[in-house]
Amino acid sequence: MAVVKADLQACQGYANCVIGADDVFDIDDDGVVVVLKAEIPEPDRRRVEDAARTCPVSALVIADDGAGE
Repeated sequence: MAVVKADLQACQGYANCVIGADDVFDIDDDGVVVVLKAEIPEPDRRRVEDAARTCPVSALVIADDGAGE
């Protein structure tokens, strides 16, 4: 299963990720990304990766969790 990793120090609050996957990402009152769902089922992976790639400061990474390998 894939997992979402967010660099909260890098996040600038552009919210592009929220537009692409509002069930996974949100922005808090301080303008920093909130990961609502860290584990991403395989059927949603591509959509969430696409949303993460829209981050202009590359604050989001989708990685394999290594479980089951």
